Amino acid sequence: MKIDIRSLGANDQYKVMSSVVVPRPIALVSSRSPAGIDNVAPYSLFNMFGEDPPVVILGLQDHHDRRIKDTTLNIVETGEYAINLVDEGIAKAMNICATEFPEEINEADMAGLTLAPCDLVKASRVVEAPVTLECKRIAVVQVAPQRKIAIGEVVMMHMRDGLMDPDTLRIDIEAYKPVGRLFASLYTRTRDRFEMKRLSYDDWLKENRASNQE
Repeated sequence: MKIDIRSLGANDQYKVMSSVVVPRPIALVSSRSPAGIDNVAPYSLFNMFGEDPPVVILGLQDHHDRRIKDTTLNIVETGEYAINLVDEGIAKAMNICATEFPEEINEADMAGLTLAPCDLVKASRVVEAPVTLECKRIAVVQVAPQRKIAIGEVVMMHMRDGLMDPDTLRIDIEAYKPVGRLFASLYTRTRDRFEMKRLSYDDWLKENRASNQE
């Protein structure tokens, strides 16, 4: 089966791409307008992009009526925002924050989430999130009329106590319990895991010889 994705409309392109590029981490983005109004909204077109500096990317899309979303406006106008990672404990609250409430209603309040000041950016962070990445805008790239990509540098992290070993800097995945996005209304937990260690060339040769001798 071949799919000429360029021949599909925008909605079908999104449907196909978001169905196969899975699972994706979820960014519950908190931002603040120049007038000091907080906004919290989830995005699943999100991932780590590099280190030194630590970089994250965020796919931003306008409303269906082409109005620019508050998150995009705030990132463009202030250059600062926070990405709160989503675990099983705040998954339902994250979903509530996706509701298009009237402008005068605060999404965090409706979801029962607590906002607190960040250290190095003016946006707030979600206290209940297992991890928060304070970000400063590197660039916002327009890739389509209604789609932008925000590239941000992580300048500070907040992490729930007990998630990371301070000596090894390894996360306790059993304590973390992150949630990923699949497609449509489907999400996934990360409880079913397996390990595959990266092989050196010598190790690969040994394994290949052993399998050929069987």
